[in-house]
Amino acid sequence: MNDEQTPATLRWAVRLLLLEGAGLAVLTLLFVYWDLTADFAAIEMALSSTGYVGLMAAIFIGVGIALHRRKRWARGPGIVVQMLQMPIGWTMLTHGQPYVGAPLFALGLTGAILLFAPSTRVALGVR
Repeated sequence: MNDEQTPATLRWAVRLLLLEGAGLAVLTLLFVYWDLTADFAAIEMALSSTGYVGLMAAIFIGVGIALHRRKRWARGPGIVVQMLQMPIGWTMLTHGQPYVGAPLFALGLTGAILLFAPSTRVALGVR
Protein backbone atom coordinates (compact mmCIF):
# COMPACT_ATOMS: atom_id res chain seq x y z
CA MET A 1 0.00 0.00 0.00
CA ASN A 2 1.52 3.28 -1.08
CA ASP A 3 1.15 5.56 1.94
CA GLU A 4 1.12 8.71 -0.18
CA GLN A 5 -1.97 7.59 -2.09
CA THR A 6 -3.74 5.85 0.77
CA PRO A 7 -6.11 7.93 2.87
CA ALA A 8 -5.30 8.21 6.56
CA THR A 9 -8.58 6.54 7.48
CA LEU A 10 -7.62 3.34 5.66
CA ARG A 11 -4.05 3.37 6.99
CA TRP A 12 -5.29 3.75 10.57
CA ALA A 13 -8.00 1.11 10.10
CA VAL A 14 -5.33 -1.36 8.93
CA ARG A 15 -3.03 -0.49 11.83
CA LEU A 16 -5.86 -0.88 14.31
CA LEU A 17 -6.95 -4.27 12.94
CA LEU A 18 -3.38 -5.57 12.99
CA LEU A 19 -2.82 -4.25 16.53
CA GLU A 20 -6.03 -5.87 17.76
CA GLY A 21 -5.11 -9.10 16.00
CA ALA A 22 -1.67 -9.07 17.62
CA GLY A 23 -3.26 -8.51 21.03
CA LEU A 24 -5.61 -11.42 20.45
CA ALA A 25 -2.68 -13.59 19.33
CA VAL A 26 -0.87 -12.84 22.58
CA LEU A 27 -4.05 -13.61 24.53
CA THR A 28 -4.34 -16.90 22.61
CA LEU A 29 -0.82 -17.86 23.67
CA LEU A 30 -1.70 -17.03 27.27
CA PHE A 31 -4.82 -19.20 27.01
CA VAL A 32 -2.76 -22.08 25.56
CA TYR A 33 -0.39 -21.79 28.52
CA TRP A 34 -3.32 -21.87 30.94
CA ASP A 35 -4.84 -24.83 29.08
CA LEU A 36 -1.61 -26.76 29.50
CA THR A 37 -0.89 -25.85 33.12
CA ALA A 38 -4.23 -25.32 34.87
CA ASP A 39 -6.50 -27.91 36.42
CA PHE A 40 -9.84 -27.39 34.68
CA ALA A 41 -13.09 -29.00 35.65
CA ALA A 42 -14.35 -28.41 32.10
CA ILE A 43 -11.43 -28.65 29.68
CA GLU A 44 -13.84 -28.44 26.73
CA MET A 45 -14.83 -24.91 27.78
CA ALA A 46 -11.20 -23.88 28.17
CA LEU A 47 -10.26 -25.25 24.76
CA SER A 48 -13.26 -23.68 23.05
CA SER A 49 -12.38 -20.29 24.54
CA THR A 50 -8.80 -20.68 23.33
CA GLY A 51 -10.01 -21.68 19.88
CA TYR A 52 -12.40 -18.74 19.70
CA VAL A 53 -9.75 -16.19 20.65
CA GLY A 54 -7.29 -17.77 18.21
CA LEU A 55 -9.86 -17.67 15.42
CA MET A 56 -10.61 -14.02 16.13
CA ALA A 57 -6.88 -13.22 16.07
CA ALA A 58 -6.59 -14.84 12.66
CA ILE A 59 -9.65 -12.97 11.36
CA PHE A 60 -8.43 -9.56 12.59
CA ILE A 61 -4.97 -10.12 11.12
CA GLY A 62 -6.32 -11.56 7.87
CA VAL A 63 -8.77 -8.70 7.36
CA GLY A 64 -6.05 -6.17 8.20
CA ILE A 65 -3.71 -7.69 5.62
CA ALA A 66 -6.49 -7.83 3.01
CA LEU A 67 -7.33 -4.16 3.60
CA HIS A 68 -3.64 -3.30 3.39
CA ARG A 69 -3.70 -4.94 -0.06
CA ARG A 70 -6.85 -2.91 -0.85
CA LYS A 71 -9.14 -5.90 -1.20
CA ARG A 72 -12.63 -4.44 -1.49
CA TRP A 73 -14.32 -7.48 0.06
CA ALA A 74 -12.42 -7.02 3.37
CA ARG A 75 -14.22 -3.81 4.34
CA GLY A 76 -17.46 -5.61 5.31
CA PRO A 77 -15.80 -8.22 7.54
CA GLY A 78 -13.64 -5.47 9.03
CA ILE A 79 -16.71 -3.48 10.00
CA VAL A 80 -18.36 -6.60 11.43
CA VAL A 81 -15.44 -7.61 13.66
CA GLN A 82 -15.03 -4.05 14.90
CA MET A 83 -18.71 -3.81 15.72
CA LEU A 84 -18.71 -7.26 17.38
CA GLN A 85 -16.29 -6.08 20.01
CA MET A 86 -18.42 -3.09 20.96
CA PRO A 87 -21.08 -5.08 22.88
CA ILE A 88 -18.34 -7.15 24.52
CA GLY A 89 -16.58 -3.97 25.61
CA TRP A 90 -19.85 -2.40 26.77
CA THR A 91 -20.73 -5.45 28.85
CA MET A 92 -17.31 -5.44 30.48
CA LEU A 93 -17.50 -1.68 31.02
CA THR A 94 -20.86 -1.86 32.76
CA HIS A 95 -20.22 -5.05 34.73
CA GLY A 96 -17.11 -4.37 36.75
CA GLN A 97 -14.26 -4.43 34.24
CA PRO A 98 -14.07 -0.83 32.99
CA TYR A 99 -10.30 -0.86 32.43
CA VAL A 100 -10.70 -3.55 29.77
CA GLY A 101 -14.22 -2.74 28.57
CA ALA A 102 -13.76 0.96 27.85
CA PRO A 103 -10.71 0.54 25.58
CA LEU A 104 -12.31 -2.46 23.86
CA PHE A 105 -15.48 -0.49 23.16
CA ALA A 106 -13.50 2.57 22.01
CA LEU A 107 -11.30 0.49 19.68
CA GLY A 108 -14.34 -1.14 18.09
CA LEU A 109 -16.10 2.18 17.62
CA THR A 110 -13.00 3.85 16.20
CA GLY A 111 -12.32 0.98 13.82
CA ALA A 112 -15.90 0.97 12.55
CA ILE A 113 -15.84 4.74 12.02
CA LEU A 114 -12.57 4.49 10.09
CA LEU A 115 -13.96 1.76 7.85
CA PHE A 116 -17.25 3.62 7.29
CA ALA A 117 -15.39 6.82 6.33
CA PRO A 118 -16.05 7.97 2.76
CA SER A 119 -12.32 8.22 2.02
CA THR A 120 -11.84 4.56 2.99
CA ARG A 121 -14.78 3.54 0.83
CA VAL A 122 -13.44 5.47 -2.17
CA ALA A 123 -9.89 4.11 -1.71
CA LEU A 124 -11.26 0.57 -1.81
CA GLY A 125 -13.46 1.26 -4.82
CA VAL A 126 -16.71 0.67 -2.94
CA ARG A 127 -19.70 2.56 -4.32
